[in-house]
Amino acid sequence: MLPAVLAMALVSLGFPAMAQTQPATTPMTAQPTATERARETGSNAVNTTKRTTKKATTATKRTARKAGTATKNVAQKTGGAIANAGHKTADAMRSAGHKIGEKVPGTAEHAAAKKQ
Repeated sequence: MLPAVLAMALVSLGFPAMAQTQPATTPMTAQPTATERARETGSNAVNTTKRTTKKATTATKRTARKAGTATKNVAQKTGGAIANAGHKTADAMRSAGHKIGEKVPGTAEHAAAKKQ
């Protein structure tokens, strides 16, 4: 019986010693090298530039479309205002011509004014 107890005692002393000498079973994660970090940073910069360029291009196209539409609307309104001003001017000139014609003998306006 004593040899069994002695064997157990010796075995129990050996486990902690074995545990201390075993190599670590969890692998350490390797840190990226400077080249790998630079490559990753460059890749991120390229992706960011592509994304930003795409946004800027879309915004420029949208703004150009809006500016084109606004210019077209302003041109139509300006054309309408010029036409209205021209019509008013022509009406005023006709009216003035009729008034002058009423005073000049031998014109249709003069004859029409005498009949009234």
